[in-house]
Amino acid sequence: MARTNIFAADALLDVELPCLDKGFIRLVDYMGGDARVVQSARVAYGAGTKTVREDMGLINYLLENAHTSPFEQVVLTFHMKLPIFIARQIVRHRTARLNEISGRYSIMKDEFYVPNVERVQKQSAANKQGSGEAFPEAEAQHHIDTMVGEQALLYSTYQGFVSEETDMARELARINLPLSLYTEWYWQIDLHNLLHFLRLRLDWHAQYEVRVYAEALAKCAEAVAPMCYAAFTEHVKDAVKLSATEARWVRQLLNSSVLNDPAGHETQADILDTFASVEGAGSKEVKKLFTKLGIQK
Repeated sequence: MARTNIFAADALLDVELPCLDKGFIRLVDYMGGDARVVQSARVAYGAGTKTVREDMGLINYLLENAHTSPFEQVVLTFHMKLPIFIARQIVRHRTARLNEISGRYSIMKDEFYVPNVERVQKQSAANKQGSGEAFPEAEAQHHIDTMVGEQALLYSTYQGFVSEETDMARELARINLPLSLYTEWYWQIDLHNLLHFLRLRLDWHAQYEVRVYAEALAKCAEAVAPMCYAAFTEHVKDAVKLSATEARWVRQLLNSSVLNDPAGHETQADILDTFASVEGAGSKEVKKLFTKLGIQK
């Protein structure tokens, strides 16, 4: 692995990575990479960078032990085009600097997010903030047609407001435009906060539309700092965090007779049943832990 991945990162500069039906992410600029992180971490010792293998070891150590300040030395700037409702999810992180197009000065474009048929889903019965099963195709298409019709009506009204004949102030004319309208902004963030964002928004619990943008941002982060991204994947993104109680349950399972059967007759069902019966483990808590561990019961 090369000390830096400058060619991969530079190859992404100003390239539009498509997101959803009309959006994109574009890496505008970046400062630093893997080498900047290790230099920052070692500055107290005056050692500078060493071998790639030692650099990877240091980066792994930093992320595994949550020593994250060196990652703040790497900065990435993006141009993003995204629906307003996704922009509002992203801005909640409050860890980036942004400059968004203003409807007070500019005429907003006739561009709205329209989900595809497969994306039109019912409310999840288990997750109050998530989606569940898909609608039948004909019903889903009907809902999409309704969305498109309302978007066209609202934009037509907006056009009338800002026309020369009406000449309503743009800051007022825009207020009835829907959340599905596309907006654009420049979004600058350091690597530490970007990785934190990705930890949350790459998770399967996150809304599909924001995950699409997170995946594009992750591609850029990996190009700019491949060793950092590999360590993030190992110690954060694909890692499993256990509570003290969950760790106790796992210890009980590992010490159980099921796993220590010298004849080796245990089955997955035996293991799961034993795990579900450990002290203090209710069905809800066990199901949550199984989900963390990727176990299907």
